Amino acid sequence: MRSLLRSLFTRKSKVSALEDDRIVSLEKIIGLKVEDRALFQRALRHRSMLTQEQYAKYDSYERLEFLGDAVLDLIAAEILFNKYPKKDEGFLTKIRAKLVKGETLAQFSTQLGLEDLMEMGERSGNTKISKSILADVFESIIAAIYITKGYSNAFQFVEYVFDKFVNFEEVIHTVDNYKSALLEYTQAERLPLPRYKMINESGPGHNRTFEVTVLIGEEELGTGIGKSKKKAEQLAAEAALQVLNLTEE
Repeated sequence: MRSLLRSLFTRKSKVSALEDDRIVSLEKIIGLKVEDRALFQRALRHRSMLTQEQYAKYDSYERLEFLGDAVLDLIAAEILFNKYPKKDEGFLTKIRAKLVKGETLAQFSTQLGLEDLMEMGERSGNTKISKSILADVFESIIAAIYITKGYSNAFQFVEYVFDKFVNFEEVIHTVDNYKSALLEYTQAERLPLPRYKMINESGPGHNRTFEVTVLIGEEELGTGIGKSKKKAEQLAAEAALQVLNLTEE
């Protein structure tokens, strides 16, 4: 199976393979010997480095990211299934979503040092690599490990990252969807359900700003300002939860 995967993802590239110092750094990060340099280089290469011909040959990380996303989901599910044997699937699904969301994966890339090994096209000034790219690269590396070393080694790498960088208690108690949290609170306390009211909308059509307030009954508990209605509502709900002393400062 691994040989088939390798044949599907490994193509001859006109871009040179990873140089020795980057290989040494990558091997330290993943804890494994890198034998297929071209594959791991692809996992670290953004399409901005490629000509049209090279991009057409899938020489960037994008296909690997697709596979790595699926492998990571499975590994995270298995880790949580074993870690919380008495929790239901709803709990496990929520925690997995927090562990594999883009922002978290981008942090992993930065903490591991993958950001420093990436191949990117020229960037102006001190422009940082976007979180979405950093997240994709983390998943691409998982795919490269899976293809060349198998599931068990990919599992061990993800498990190492979780053990090193994840505080599971914090993850469990971190609120991502403030609107849902506020709704659950009002339902549990038998209060009127939250209502979101647009109080201001400004800016040109391509760059609108929205201001929303949230009410419970007739009482305004929080206001949020964002570039979308959805974002403004989330911020308003977060402000309301802070007023109710239901969030950690």
